[in-house]
Amino acid sequence: MQRLYDFLRRHPTGVDTFWAVVLFGFSLLWVGSSVPMVVEPVPYAVVGALFSLVVALRRRMPEKMLLLAVGLGLAQLAFGIIPFMADFAMLVIIYTVAAHDGPRWASRLALAGGLSASTLSQLRWPVQDGTDSVAAKIFFTVIMTVPFALAWVLGDSLRTRRAYFAQLEERASRLEKEREAQAKVAVAAERARIARELHDVVAHNVSVMVVQADGAAYVMDSSPETARQALETISSTGRQALAEMRRLLGILRTGEHQEAGEYVPQPDVQQIEDLVEQVRGAGLAVDFKVEGTPRPLPSGVELTAYRIVQEALTNTRKHGGPDAGASVRLVYFDDGLGLLVEDDGRGAPQEMYEDGGADGRGHGLIGMRERVGMVGGTLDAGPRPGGGFRISALLPLKPAH
Repeated sequence: MQRLYDFLRRHPTGVDTFWAVVLFGFSLLWVGSSVPMVVEPVPYAVVGALFSLVVALRRRMPEKMLLLAVGLGLAQLAFGIIPFMADFAMLVIIYTVAAHDGPRWASRLALAGGLSASTLSQLRWPVQDGTDSVAAKIFFTVIMTVPFALAWVLGDSLRTRRAYFAQLEERASRLEKEREAQAKVAVAAERARIARELHDVVAHNVSVMVVQADGAAYVMDSSPETARQALETISSTGRQALAEMRRLLGILRTGEHQEAGEYVPQPDVQQIEDLVEQVRGAGLAVDFKVEGTPRPLPSGVELTAYRIVQEALTNTRKHGGPDAGASVRLVYFDDGLGLLVEDDGRGAPQEMYEDGGADGRGHGLIGMRERVGMVGGTLDAGPRPGGGFRISALLPLKPAH
C-alpha cells in the first residue's frame, strides 16, 4: 500500500491519465446503454474524449483545460448534447483550478461556471417530473449546484492552506536567518569586548612590569633591596595579568568545563584604589579621592569605570614623562558615577591617545568611548590648559534607551 502511495505521488500525470481512461470508458458504456435516448452517438464520443483529455492534463495546464471544459459545456448547450458521465470532468477541473496557485481569473471563472452550469442545464433540458412546479425546478437546480460549489470550496481551501504553510516556512526561514545574523553580531561584539579587555590587561600590566624592570636594572648595584622589591612587583603584576588573560581566553573556549581556579572576578570600582596603589608602586604619583556616598553599581558600570582609570593611568605613564603626576576623582551622583583623571605631564598629541599609543592598534580613547557608549554614558578627553591631559566620564546607573 505504501509503495502504491509513493508511486501515485511520484507520477501524478500518470494517475490522471488512468482516471481519464476510466472516465472515457464509462462514458462509452453510458452512450451504448442509452441508444434510444442518443440518436447520434459520435458527438457524445467526441465530447467524452475531450472531457477525458481535460482530466488527463488538468495538472499540467489547468487554465487551458478549464477553457476547454467551458467550451465543451457551451457546445453541449448549443448542439443539444445532454449531460452524461463525461461531464464529471467539470467537477474535477473546477477543483483543480481552485486549488492551483494560478491567476485568479481562472478560479473566478471556474466558480462562475460551476454555479451557472446547473441553471443553464435546467433551462436547456427541463426536468420532466409530470408537474410544472417552479419550486421543484428551483430545488432541483440548487441541489445540482451544490457539488460544483463544494468542488470549488475544497480546492480553494487547499490552495489557501498550502499558501499558509508556505508562508510559515518562509517566515521560519527568515527567522532562522535573522537568528544567525544576530548570533554573528553577538559574536563580533563579544570579540570586540575581549579585544578591549586584553588590551587593557596587556597595556597596563606590561607597562608596570617594564617600568619596574627598568628601575630594578638602574638600582641593581646601588640598592639591591629596592631592586628586589621591584622584581616582586613584576612577579605579582605578571601573575595578575596571567589570571585575567586566562579568564578572557576561557571565554573563547567552547564545550570545555573550566576549572573554578581559572576564573577571577571582574574588576570593580572598589579595586580602583588597589590599582592606584599599584601605579604608585610603579613610580607614578597619584592623588586619589572619592566624593559622595559609595554604593553598589551595575557590574557593567563598575567594570567600565575601572578600565577607564586603568587606561588613563597607563597613558600617563607612557606619555607623561618622568616627573608626571596624576589625580583620580570618583564622584557618586544620585543618577550615576562621575570620573575625572588628570595628569600634569608633558603629554602627547591626542592622536596617540586615540590610537592607543605607539602600537597604533586603535584601542586607546576609542576603546574608552566604546565602553562608555555601551553603558549609555559620555566621555570627554583632551589636553588640559597649561599642560597635561584630562579624561572626564559620566556613567549613568541605567543604560540610555
